[in-house]
Order: sequence, then C-alpha cells, then structure tokens
Amino acid sequence: MYQILKQILKTGIKTEPHPVADDTLRTEVQGLQADILRVFGQAISIRHVDAGSCNGCELEIHALNNPYYNIEGLGIKFTASPRHADMLLVTGPVAKHMEVALKRTYDATPEPKFVVAIGDCGCTGGIFGESYASCGRVSNVIPVDVAVPGCPPTPIAIMQGILAAISGGK
Repeated sequence: MYQILKQILKTGIKTEPHPVADDTLRTEVQGLQADILRVFGQAISIRHVDAGSCNGCELEIHALNNPYYNIEGLGIKFTASPRHADMLLVTGPVAKHMEVALKRTYDATPEPKFVVAIGDCGCTGGIFGESYASCGRVSNVIPVDVAVPGCPPTPIAIMQGILAAISGGK
C-alpha cells in the first residue's frame, strides 16, 4: 500500500484541466443548440457502428457522454436503432463480414443522414488496409461526410467531427 501511495504522490495529477466556465462558452453552446434545432428540428440521434475496430475509438466515444464533455447537453444523443438516427458514427476498418450489415444500417437510416468515420482505421484502413478479411476504409462501403483521424482520436476531435457534419448540413 505504501508503494502505491508513494507512486501517486510522485506522479501527481495527470488529468485534463477543468474547463473555465464563462459566458462565451455558454453562448457557443446556445448557438450550437440553435443550429441543431434549425437543421433537424429536434435533438440529433447518433447510431454508432463498430465495423471491426480494436475498441480504442469506442472508449473515446463513450467519454463523450461523461459530465466533462456532456455531448447530450448540446442536444446530441445516441440511439440503438438506425431507423431513429440522423448520423452514423463508424469505427474500424470494415471487416468483410460487416460489409452487408453496414450497408443495411446505412440504408435503414432516414434522410437527411450523415456518416462520420472515426479513427485512422475508419478513415484510411489503418494498419489493416484492404485484404481478404477487410474492405479497408469506411468510404469503400458507404459514403462518408466527415473523417476524424487519430489512433484513437480524442473526444474533442470526435465532437468537432460530429459538429462539422452538422454544420455542413445547414
């Protein structure tokens, strides 16, 4: 126990600083909410599809729902059905056995729909590329509106990609 406490004291705090609460941030959030309501008339629903990733990107996507990033505060929520979704968030290189499922999910999503490819694997195929078991990047299977590179990308980068897709639909 002593060794663990010693290590904690030696390492210090390694978390991100708390965001400064000021009126400019509140104004930006209200502007984003107004944009979302103007484009969609409601909150945005996102369907996440894991097309064969290592789950690194999923951990960062899950971080968007914590109180620090609070993506639901912007009116963006995750849904379990593509029929209720406005946007698809696709991670990983598309495995051959996921190709048909990804196409069906894309077809089941109503218009207007946006697709955001997350991570290096979703954007370029990553270290897997195209092979007998992989279709490679997401855009090889379905059209992609925004690509968010990184291995894995930070939650802020993912949020920026989502907001870029939304603002592109104005």
